[in-house]
Amino acid sequence: MASLAWGLPLLMILMGGGLYLVFKIRFLPFRYLGHAIAVLRGRYDNESDSGEISHFQALTTALSATVGMGNISGVAVAIAIGGPGAVFWMWVSAVIGMSTKFFTASLAVMFRGKDSNGDVQGGPMYFITEGLGRNWKFLAVFFSVSGLVGALPVFNVNQLTQAINDLLLKPANIYQGTATNIIIGLVLATITAIVILGGLSRISKTTSKLVPAMVLLYFAMVLYILGAHYTEVPKYLSLIFTDAFSASFYKGDAFLGGIVGGLILLGIRRGAFSNEAGIGTAPMAHGAAKTNEPVREGLVAMLGPAIDTLIVCTLTALAILVTGVWQSSEANGVTLTATAFTETIPTYGKYALMLCIAVFSISSLFSYAYYGTKCMSFLFGAKNKGIYNYFYIASIILGATTSLGMMINLIDTFFALMAIPTMLATIILAPKVVREAKRYFASLKK
Repeated sequence: MASLAWGLPLLMILMGGGLYLVFKIRFLPFRYLGHAIAVLRGRYDNESDSGEISHFQALTTALSATVGMGNISGVAVAIAIGGPGAVFWMWVSAVIGMSTKFFTASLAVMFRGKDSNGDVQGGPMYFITEGLGRNWKFLAVFFSVSGLVGALPVFNVNQLTQAINDLLLKPANIYQGTATNIIIGLVLATITAIVILGGLSRISKTTSKLVPAMVLLYFAMVLYILGAHYTEVPKYLSLIFTDAFSASFYKGDAFLGGIVGGLILLGIRRGAFSNEAGIGTAPMAHGAAKTNEPVREGLVAMLGPAIDTLIVCTLTALAILVTGVWQSSEANGVTLTATAFTETIPTYGKYALMLCIAVFSISSLFSYAYYGTKCMSFLFGAKNKGIYNYFYIASIILGATTSLGMMINLIDTFFALMAIPTMLATIILAPKVVREAKRYFASLKK
């Protein structure tokens, strides 16, 4: 199912559409990365602007969903199947994704709508109906229905449960099979319920404290690993480029008649899962930012793929590659990353990684719950959005007790379906973003 959904048509929409957006705006936002950082730091914040949360909180809410298992487990899955070359195509996905994020987040602020309570909301379902008109509402409904399933936390919970079992419980001989998984699921469900039932304000405040601290800890550990294997780093950086076009280590299915095609598809698929550019989840967080300038939020959103794919994913990939565990271990997913950490930092490595994994995964549970309730609110009215939280909390226990293959297949399929209406609407509305961007950047020079 997932392989069908992530076939050539979606590849053309995500990558072809993303490239169209890059050239449509002529790389203009890429020249203002310094300005984007200034906006993120709050230099242009205005309390009287409409919206719920700051630029920084919007980015950390979006990043708490993307900096997580996609970066730690997803990269390991990509290397286990595709070898070092998969990382290159994740990079390509990220650069194109930066432009896509700029457009989708700008649209989320430019065409904010109102829910049935009259509260201002942002996201693909609203920029479709407000930007394209009511005749396009079927696309907004399609996105929201897909989002109800795509936002479920089963993949993150599955990988967090695997990490807890493999890194902590099995070595201590206290793993009891399904019973243990159910207990982990219940604990995660309880923590998640406490935060998500408090709404966006509690979610954004929690993630803005947790995410930056864990990213710094993760950076420090990976840089230590790379320092310990510094002689290997140039070799593997080179191999990432050469293997991208030879696919010498690729073990998956061919695509478009060749293994390189299969490797490209694998890298882009895992890259999209890592940074979610074009999928439509992040614009729901960015659409809540307190700003009256859509382009500012577009610039802030653009930093997302740079942070989570170009930086965090690359660090994870190099840690797995330079330690050699990608060839010496049969492990996959998060366990492969843990093996790399344990190889260099024997005593404390896996526990520090476990802390990062736990915070990344649990914070992503908060963000995805917010995304799901936005979809529920659009489909069934704001007064019913809270019902989704109870389905969401129940699905945490499902994710803790089912197989990884089933979880990846389910979420990948619905992520793909969410991308179709998001990218179609973004491509159609792109000229309006370009006009707004030119106006905004011209105003900066005055």
